[in-house]
Amino acid sequence: MGRPRMFDENAVLDAAAGEFRVHGFAGTSTERLCEAAGVRRSSLYNAFTSKDELFVRALERYVEVIRERQTGVLEDGALSGADRLRALIDIVIAEEESAARDGHAAGCMVVQSFMSPDLRKRDARVADILDRDLCARTALLAGAVRAGRADGSIPDGVTPEEGAALVHTVVSGLRVTAQSGMEPERLRRIALAGLSALLG
Repeated sequence: MGRPRMFDENAVLDAAAGEFRVHGFAGTSTERLCEAAGVRRSSLYNAFTSKDELFVRALERYVEVIRERQTGVLEDGALSGADRLRALIDIVIAEEESAARDGHAAGCMVVQSFMSPDLRKRDARVADILDRDLCARTALLAGAVRAGRADGSIPDGVTPEEGAALVHTVVSGLRVTAQSGMEPERLRRIALAGLSALLG
């Protein structure tokens, strides 16, 4: 009978995701992961067997947590469709503001993974997680655009699918641009300018 784990698995996955989202898979050492998670190397590998396995599990957890947070605003019936999209930008900028206080950009595990195509080839599970997340995220965004068209806060000139793709592109671009050290308030202005076709 194995010894019980002496750590919170989700806390370890969240800590690992925090490192992977900033430094990427290749740039995140096992030592960095152990330090961030507050566990010994042996405990980490007893639980997750390898860095690759930890990455896959952390990515699964990351997309679930992020999607739950974003669903809260993108399906908020008390907000207009346009305000839901503004609230999404606020979430992203708040993360960047918090990370900037620690001297780095917030990063994004999904963006990092899409920018490292070798990860998708290396493990089919990574490709599957990313593809399913993109599909779910696009549906959420399209729903917010559709709500905005219905309530008049978003013009009819952009289809929900095109609007969703635009928001996804702007948010991904924010994550990449933040790596240059651009201050969060300027990032916010750029994001809103990028979404002006939707938000007016």
